[in-house]
Amino acid sequence: MRKIILSVLGVLVIVLAIFVAKFIIDSNVKEKPENLQLEKPVVVQTVKNRTIPVQLTTNGTVSALNKFEIFAEVEGVFLKSSKNFRAGQYYRKGELLLQINDREFTANVQSVKSSLFSSLSSIMPDLRLDYPDIYPKWKAYLDEFSMKSSTPELPEFENNKERYFITGRNILSDYYTLKNLEERLSKFNLRAPFDGVLTEALVNEGTLVRPGQKLGEFIDPSVFELMIALKQEYIKFIDVGNKVEMHPLNQDETFEGEITRINAQIDQSSQSVQVFIRFKNEDAKEGMYLEAIVTANEIENSVQIPRELIINTSEVYAVEDGLLKLITINPVHFNKEQVIVKGIPDGTKILSGVVPGAYSGMKVSIEKEESL
Repeated sequence: MRKIILSVLGVLVIVLAIFVAKFIIDSNVKEKPENLQLEKPVVVQTVKNRTIPVQLTTNGTVSALNKFEIFAEVEGVFLKSSKNFRAGQYYRKGELLLQINDREFTANVQSVKSSLFSSLSSIMPDLRLDYPDIYPKWKAYLDEFSMKSSTPELPEFENNKERYFITGRNILSDYYTLKNLEERLSKFNLRAPFDGVLTEALVNEGTLVRPGQKLGEFIDPSVFELMIALKQEYIKFIDVGNKVEMHPLNQDETFEGEITRINAQIDQSSQSVQVFIRFKNEDAKEGMYLEAIVTANEIENSVQIPRELIINTSEVYAVEDGLLKLITINPVHFNKEQVIVKGIPDGTKILSGVVPGAYSGMKVSIEKEESL
């Protein structure tokens, strides 16, 4: 009997323990809060398409438009210059840059000229007897012939008889030999072709100059050119005549110019095209490094937005019915901070700045609306 009573009590304790445990478990369950999604306040811009001018920013090195390297074509000793032949020296047009000793060559020219004069003199009696109609013309030429001045052009031939006679006496051969020597003699004196500055001087007075030797460099400091390289896809935005604003690095000075030439060839290594900008400025110098802002052609029906708003290279977030939505756009031109895009309808509300954690379908509320 005692065992039965203990067994019944044990069963009752176990059952009671189960009920108590179940009660405790059920009473400890917390109610799930309602899943509420908060609206994130955002600032938007209302799109209004318009015509936007393209601005291309690049840089390049200034060079003088009129510049030539001075090379010797004859041999001799550098005698003198009208001024001190040194870098930075200014010369006016026609002033003597270099004079090379030509005494020996001048004597050779005079010898050939004397030979031609003798040949002309020897045919005068024959012309007077056999060709009296052309004699006065050659007589006048011989009278004007001077050993101190450049040889005048021979009289024109009136017929083949005259041509054969003159040619047969080697007059033409002597004449063209002399003209060739006179042309070469003129290269012993080098004169400034325009007002300019000597930027490089490689010889001094008394130096022996040889043919093909570089003597210096001469530039016109009044007109300059800036060569820039633009990517191939940018060329469609520019034309000859577009205005350009240029700035020296770390300076507030501004130079203004315009595009005068666009190369028709693409650089294979960089896939860029050379563009040349001409300008005038007294403060510009050969070799100066400039940043150029090219005012290019305009893009119609477009809008300009910050680059950081672009998602996946061709999408932006728009706000529609209180939700963020990705819309597809067509980026046309990128610059440092902005991008010109097409394909956004007028009146579309897009984000004006980056929203952390943004995703398509996110609930938002418009805190402020601006015009774009």
